[in-house]
Amino acid sequence: MKADLHVHTAVSDSSYTVEETIQRAKENDVRYLGLVDHDTVAGLKKALLIGEKAGIQIIPGIEISAFDFKRKRKVHILGYNFDLKATNIRKLCDPIIAKRNNHSLWQIKTLIENGFKITLEEVFKKAKNSTCIYKQHIMAVLMDKGYCSEIYCGLYYQLFKNQGICAGDIAYVDAFQAVQAVKLDGGKAVLAHPGQLASYEIMEELIGWGLDGVELYHEDHNFGDHKRILAYSAKHGMILTGGSDFHGIYGGTTEIGGLPIALEYLRDLI
Repeated sequence: MKADLHVHTAVSDSSYTVEETIQRAKENDVRYLGLVDHDTVAGLKKALLIGEKAGIQIIPGIEISAFDFKRKRKVHILGYNFDLKATNIRKLCDPIIAKRNNHSLWQIKTLIENGFKITLEEVFKKAKNSTCIYKQHIMAVLMDKGYCSEIYCGLYYQLFKNQGICAGDIAYVDAFQAVQAVKLDGGKAVLAHPGQLASYEIMEELIGWGLDGVELYHEDHNFGDHKRILAYSAKHGMILTGGSDFHGIYGGTTEIGGLPIALEYLRDLI
């Protein structure tokens, strides 16, 4: 019996639907499943019903795309077990979804203008279960058309990074406001994969805003990250979480349940 507290579905940027994700978790002996789609709570009520039928306890969550404006770096905030109306969370996150979708539409238009043989309809089909279009949906169409063989190939970095024709980021919300929104909606706020985004410096400041925990286990964390996170946890009495960061074929290498966390870490979440 395993727990995985960081799993995405096709409601955001995974290639697996809610139903497929929960079935995959069941096959992998995952008993506690934290669903944390990016910037949306859509699908959580449905997931709770499906999980109950499958014998899996769904821990409803979200991963908020936030920013540390002091240090000019991205910070992801996980929220768990908040009121599913998510009034304060949605005030922050609904505009992110709209901005991301508009940015993706601009990227598709730019690709078409530069000779790539793709259509809006083809991308819409890939994103049919999602709240908006992601780069991964665009890349999936490019793969189907033979432009590349995998999502994160050289073409992805050529198009979407540095000086690529589709490069650029949308504006994210303030990390402190993200923590505050989760807390106002009655949830637990957790700093996601600080080793991946080098977001350790903001951790002490976020604690003052109500941060409850930090993600310990992640495929991008090494022994040094574990040691540092455990020290923070011991100092501040913080919740420890972790998981696969599963996105199906759209990202990551870890299977659901592939980084199981100690069940004792769930005591504050279930």
